[in-house]
Amino acid sequence: MTLDEELSNAIKRDWRSADITDAERAMLDYVEKLTKAPASVARDDLDALRVAGFDDTGILQINLITGWFNYINRVADGLGVGRE
Repeated sequence: MTLDEELSNAIKRDWRSADITDAERAMLDYVEKLTKAPASVARDDLDALRVAGFDDTGILQINLITGWFNYINRVADGLGVGRE
């Protein structure tokens, strides 16, 4: 979360080239994988988060928030909410 509109737009365009920390980049790598290919998440992915500085609580929070957003977006999509 940021109040920096330029950073926010850069992340939306392509978070890989945005000016973010290594920890934020590791988190977004994990979030993308968990969203697009959840069955492929492995111990190495969690280890990468630990190397980036996240503890088990932080990893759980990243996982829960990602899962919740994925869930609620699918519910909304399934009900046609927000579509024009």
